[in-house]
This record gives sequence, C-alpha cells and structure tokens, in this order.
Amino acid sequence: MAAPVLRLVEAGRTQRRRTDLGQALDGELPLVVCVTPDAGLRLRLARELDGTGVVLMCPDLDTLRSLLALPGSQQAVPPPPQMPEPGVVAVGELTMDRRAAQVTWRGSPVELTRLERELLDSLATPVGRVWSYERLYRRVWRSAYLGDASVLHSAIKRLRRKLREAGVAVGVETVRGVGYRLRQTA
Repeated sequence: MAAPVLRLVEAGRTQRRRTDLGQALDGELPLVVCVTPDAGLRLRLARELDGTGVVLMCPDLDTLRSLLALPGSQQAVPPPPQMPEPGVVAVGELTMDRRAAQVTWRGSPVELTRLERELLDSLATPVGRVWSYERLYRRVWRSAYLGDASVLHSAIKRLRRKLREAGVAVGVETVRGVGYRLRQTA
C-alpha cells in the first residue's frame, strides 16, 4: 500500500488531518517532511502534527539535502562556522576576552555561561550582521538546525536578561523570521 501524501495549501492548512494519516497507515509511523522558510508555518505544523509520527522540518531544500546526504556522498553537511581566532573583541565598552572566557562591561565582569558567551561572540563578529537561526545553531551548538528554534530563543532570552541586569548598553535585536543581530541600545 502506498503511503498517503500530506498536502498543504498556501495558508498552511492541511487537507488531510493527522487522524486520517494514522488510520491510512494502519498504525505505522509516517514520515512528514516540511520545507518552508516561514518559521511561523513550521511552528503551526509542528503543533498540528505533534504525535503523528516523525516530522522533519527544514527552512530550505539545501538544508534538507544536507540532512539526507549519505555518509561518503558528495553532499556532506557543511562544517560549522569556525570561531574567530582567540583574542579580545570589543563592542563599545563591552569586551569579550576569548582566551580568558570572560566578558566585561566597563571593566566589571558579566557572568555568562559558555553557550551565552559563544552566542554573544558570534553576534559581535561583525557587529550589526544578521545571524540566521541556522548559522547560529551550527556555530554555537555545532549541529544541524532542524527547524525548532525554541532552544535558541531561550538562550537569547537568558543572554538578553543578563546583559540588561548588568546595565550593558548593547542588546540582541530580533530580525523576525531570519535571526538575530547585536546593536547598541544607548
């Protein structure tokens, strides 16, 4: 028996509901692949398809191809972007010493976790550059981004809170549907 196809219309509504999928497959676990740059649509589909089976979501076909590439094939997953050379990076009066793994604001230490320091370091090189969810995820978590940005959003939220509590006049700005960038706040 051929597996049913989950068809999508432009508005993001499914023509066949998940109960239909489970019944049509006689209890077998379906694989649903969603490729769309619209993070909101991916999130809505993830909620709707929760518990249906294996759901693979990608922002574009290149990401899907890299995730599905066989070991040894010519379409290998690109390596994560490399961290810049050790040294000191300054954004205004915010200083990041990579060798000492320390962040300071006007000479006072800002307590950040390794993950938060790597996020901040990524966003600071160069300042103002928009970092996509995919690129930040590959650089900081060193793995492929599978479309679930909740881990990234949580880490950014914690980083923003710590920068705000320290009085840092540098903030993390959201570029809706794309990613994040660092900006001067005052």
